[in-house]
Amino acid sequence: MIEGTHTTDRPSRYDAIVVGGRVAGASTAMLLARRGLRVLVLERSTYGSDTLSTLALMRGGVLQLRRWGLVDRLRAAGTPGLRRTVVHYGDEAVVVPVKEKAGVDELFAPRRTVLDAVLVDAAVEAGAEVRFGSVVTELVWTGAAVTGVRGRDRNGGVFEAHAPLVIGADGRHSAVARAVSAPLTWRSAVSGGVVYGLWSDLDVPGYEWFYRPGASAGLIPTNDGQVLVWVAASTERFMRCVARDTAAGFTELVSEIGAGLGETIARGRHDGRFRGFPGMPGYLRKPWGPGWALVGDAGSFRDPISAHGISDALRDAELLARAVPALLADPSNGGLALATYEEARDTVARPLAEITEAVAGYRWTMTELEGHLKALSRAMAHEVEVLAGLDAPARVAG
Repeated sequence: MIEGTHTTDRPSRYDAIVVGGRVAGASTAMLLARRGLRVLVLERSTYGSDTLSTLALMRGGVLQLRRWGLVDRLRAAGTPGLRRTVVHYGDEAVVVPVKEKAGVDELFAPRRTVLDAVLVDAAVEAGAEVRFGSVVTELVWTGAAVTGVRGRDRNGGVFEAHAPLVIGADGRHSAVARAVSAPLTWRSAVSGGVVYGLWSDLDVPGYEWFYRPGASAGLIPTNDGQVLVWVAASTERFMRCVARDTAAGFTELVSEIGAGLGETIARGRHDGRFRGFPGMPGYLRKPWGPGWALVGDAGSFRDPISAHGISDALRDAELLARAVPALLADPSNGGLALATYEEARDTVARPLAEITEAVAGYRWTMTELEGHLKALSRAMAHEVEVLAGLDAPARVAG
């Protein structure tokens, strides 16, 4: 059921309440509902709305969606399958074909209006209740444990709902993480700013990444024949040279990066406006405590230069969803189940975060960068091995 308003005849008790209904929240809700749990999702935005994103799925993310039976829905929405990546080290280009591994032989970069809707629809089909336009204003506590939420629906009505587990999937500025005082367990010392734009009429058959000392860029084919074009630099440089005029800053970085990037995008048409993100340091938060858990950017965040945020969210949704049934079966020992989730997440996420930090600092030479990217590729390959080793979900959508 997808809803946007509150009625008094709704149930107020659930097995899990998910605060946030985008990639991380919708995925977690879908997986929990497929396991037969009663799940409520509270999302403040509207169904199918857009959000700032690099869009790219890495192999691990595609593996997750394929196992969940959702890749065909991305295809049906016109999301192109991508079978190569080109990496530009200065003026040198290296073509990397997407070879079959773990059942994945192509990548995708769906618009968030497509991906988020696909995941929400799958969650609803599995039995989750999703309420859009709902803002959680506070958590409900019983002693030291979180036992529910209070909030307002899109019409200003007040609601309260209860569950033995409240999951924060509400992004980098997570209200749930703030309310439970979730501590940081790792934090990057650097960050990068990014400017995004969408182009039409470009012939770009796969991902393209561009690197030049002090700057980077990417071309990411997505739905409707469009290509997401992004340029990035350190947050310090973004604030100095880009923040006051994103279009001028974009042009300056494209010119500096070279390698034919300017000529490529000049052949197309810029659709809409530029969007900028000044950056923030990456982090890992402790993702659980009495009655609460965190998933997606609420629990971990990496610099957008990795183009791995969506894949991170899908991975952590499955790791958390696998831990929740054990928590509900034995609440007195639930900490063990969620501690297992944290350990599984950090085993993969911590190396990826540390390597991303090395790239996002923009303090590398081209030789050093090549070493960083090879290390990142190895860490991502390990992630795929971990995901491929998980048991298949109990029930897969058609």
